[in-house]
Amino acid sequence: MSPATLFDSHLHLTAARFDEDRADVLAAARAAGVREMVTVASDPGDARRGIALAEAEEGVWATAGLHPHEAGRTGDCIISDIESLAAAEVVVAIGETGLDFHYDNSPRESQLFNFERHLELAEKVDLPIIVHARDADDDTARLIDLYAGRVTGVLHCFSAGPHLLEAGLEAGWYVSFSGLVTFVTDLAEAVRAVPGDRLLIETDAPYLAPVPRRGRRNEPALLPFTCARVAEIRGETPERTARTSRDNARRFYRIEEGAE
Repeated sequence: MSPATLFDSHLHLTAARFDEDRADVLAAARAAGVREMVTVASDPGDARRGIALAEAEEGVWATAGLHPHEAGRTGDCIISDIESLAAAEVVVAIGETGLDFHYDNSPRESQLFNFERHLELAEKVDLPIIVHARDADDDTARLIDLYAGRVTGVLHCFSAGPHLLEAGLEAGWYVSFSGLVTFVTDLAEAVRAVPGDRLLIETDAPYLAPVPRRGRRNEPALLPFTCARVAEIRGETPERTARTSRDNARRFYRIEEGAE
């Protein structure tokens, strides 16, 4: 199934689970129509690996940031390092950052501090921001509102409630859906609520493989399954969803047509 050229707006190509067959994973993605993708960083070391990969591979871009699970490491040196990495030509966003009060792998105070420092940095370097939000709707919405008009962002792998969705949309942010939509029925209302010009799709690979591959390693080649389900929910063709989400991803990440 390859409805059109697809853009995987968020995945982790640098993950260790791809170390043995990364070239094959990329080849399979391209064969499935997924010819553009952004590999998202979890920390500065990961960002360096992502930048090197993006510089070597056509249709791949990178980000620089510190995941909320790692927020206990936040400090001036880390933020300065991220800022330096963000200057690379292939870096198209700050993140991922945000709040995860479900796992609480880092103290909540550290997560809030880390998130706001990333928002400040995104404004300073004029790049969009990628936000992870889990069980932290109120604080995420508050910070989105605080930086509204100053920073453009995406609520990636959206699984939150209507309050956060409304806050993101009111601030002009984008919303990205992953393979979760193929098995979490409660997300259908959110999928329908997002305006067409703010819709993104992603794999978040190697995590969250869609039905019918649920439970296996996710790959960018599986994005067509998520695209098809989003299209079904929205009452449109997979070709239209693929085309719209690709155009939106390029606009969000400020990638000019023809850029590789």
